[in-house]
Amino acid sequence: MELLRQGCEQMGIPLSDEQVAQFRRYYELLVDWNRRMNLTAITEYRAVQTKHFLDSLAGLPVIAQELGEPLPPQRPLQAIDVGTGAGFPGIPLKIVWPSLRLTLLDGTAKKVRFLETLVQELGLRRVRVVQGRAEEVGRTEAFRGQFDLVVARAVARLNTLAEYLLPLARTGGYVVAYKGPGAAQEFMEARGAIEKLGGETVRFAPVTVPFLDEERRILLIHKVRRTPRQYPRQQGLPRKRPLS
Repeated sequence: MELLRQGCEQMGIPLSDEQVAQFRRYYELLVDWNRRMNLTAITEYRAVQTKHFLDSLAGLPVIAQELGEPLPPQRPLQAIDVGTGAGFPGIPLKIVWPSLRLTLLDGTAKKVRFLETLVQELGLRRVRVVQGRAEEVGRTEAFRGQFDLVVARAVARLNTLAEYLLPLARTGGYVVAYKGPGAAQEFMEARGAIEKLGGETVRFAPVTVPFLDEERRILLIHKVRRTPRQYPRQQGLPRKRPLS
């Protein structure tokens, strides 16, 4: 995990030997389970360290700065990772931010089973794994407006993603969207939706992922008003007819 160690050092994120061991075990489980199901197309050792682990952690300095927290943050915030898949970015954030109270949300039963095994094997506490879709859980009292942080990576275009994420954030909380090339155009398309759903963009920041020569941006949205009750709309509508 030398690339992970060096990359975290460059980003100012301290890693203990125990945390490095957790990341190493994460890699082993990811590759093992990927032989039986489609978790990720990226399985090469160096690529997982950069394109999954470091990429997931690249948003942490932006989050910490906005919250006025050190690296890693210490506050036990409530967070949800929407469409987490194989656990990105939620699990890497949890490993380096142990006090984070994390919910992992995914709609695929096989991925949920992997995540449950992963959480147990890594010895992570205060993590729950939920099978469901953002359009569904965002309309329930147990999830709607309950989270300080709502994060997502590689889930949907921003004008759709905003409708998935903002209903889950509490007023005063934040939505954090990880984006790659094309993010600027997506942001232009999504500004109306963000405002309509109760959000206010506070940062649209380019970030550098160590050892990765690819464009990355973090969109940080502050939830300043309650999301109107009609959102999120029924399953499929946010993708078919994005808000403008």
